[in-house]
Amino acid sequence: MSHQQPSPPQGRLTVPQLRAAKAGEKIVVLTAYTAPMAALLDEHCDMLMVGDSLGMVVYGFDSTLPVTLDMMINHGAAVVRASSHACVVVDMPFGSYQASPEQAFTNAARVVKETGAACVKMEGGAELAQTIRFLVDRGIPVMAHIGLMPQHSNRIGGFKTQGKDDATRAAILADAEAVAAAGAFAVVIEGVIASLADEITRAISIPTIGIGASAACDGQVLVVDDMLGMFERSPRFVRKYADLRGLITAAATTYAAEVRDGSFPSDAECYGVVKTDLTRKAK
Repeated sequence: MSHQQPSPPQGRLTVPQLRAAKAGEKIVVLTAYTAPMAALLDEHCDMLMVGDSLGMVVYGFDSTLPVTLDMMINHGAAVVRASSHACVVVDMPFGSYQASPEQAFTNAARVVKETGAACVKMEGGAELAQTIRFLVDRGIPVMAHIGLMPQHSNRIGGFKTQGKDDATRAAILADAEAVAAAGAFAVVIEGVIASLADEITRAISIPTIGIGASAACDGQVLVVDDMLGMFERSPRFVRKYADLRGLITAAATTYAAEVRDGSFPSDAECYGVVKTDLTRKAK
């Protein structure tokens, strides 16, 4: 009679496993910026993305451009500490990698060392290929990001859908092929027309992660606060899976009313208050 050995506990998903998922199940990605949120999302996600979108979501900036490397490292470290299953990727903020491959490596190495994340994400296509190869050859896995690139918002005049004409369509497809050839293990495709995202997904050998792209992508990512309904307005591509904005508003309204009318806190919520035993007193 053979005795089957128990399977070892599953650890954190790795970059090679995600790279191989091109031929497997869809890859589930959500953003996470804090330890409590990372702990809640971890078991449900293949990747947790510490996006520079935290500039708008957490800090209230108008864009991602003011985000610093220290901000990304602090939030990235918190997400890594609070998770154990999902692969964690940290965005490289604007100005931390564009000057040269050497600058990118110095800052990406700091991100990986100080956060414990497995990989970094950088916005850019063909112009970033040399930098991606430089990092990958030196042991830092890179997720690319093409299409609508928020760090390029000043150049393109805001957040506009990409790939509507033949010229931009060809350029974005060329970007996808360039980052794949340079060694990126996956690529985020943001804000492009669905047919272009479909074409890119068929054309390249690495997983595509869509956001405002197509269901045909190999995976999907959303900003978690959008998905949870924390904002009154959200982009067209967001599906709200909850209404936390409504729940929080209702809870805060009730709390404020109970503080003002004196019903909170009750004796049960205070220390050192002797409860009266009404039953024994009646006897």
